[in-house]
Amino acid sequence: MPTKQSTNVILAPERKKTAPPRMYKVILFNDDFTTMEFVIEVLQRFFAINRERAMQIMLKVHNEGSAICGIYVRDVAETKVNQVVEFAKQHGHPLRCSMEEN
Repeated sequence: MPTKQSTNVILAPERKKTAPPRMYKVILFNDDFTTMEFVIEVLQRFFAINRERAMQIMLKVHNEGSAICGIYVRDVAETKVNQVVEFAKQHGHPLRCSMEEN
């Protein structure tokens, strides 16, 4: 008796290439009331920036009106903005922080 030979071929599902996530810049803005020391503290506390680099960024904010603190995925950027704004409010500073797509 002849046996029917089957050729079962299992195809692997096509994989779509995943695009890298969109990145967002977190930006601090200058104002006339927030102290330079407070900005340095914010940069060290929420962005894990060493004191020397924090001073450079703080001076850029002071002299140019704004500076980028870091570039993150959306959720992380939103969290950092919220942390900075809340921390500034708790300490009576009008420090502004926002994010924009990179």
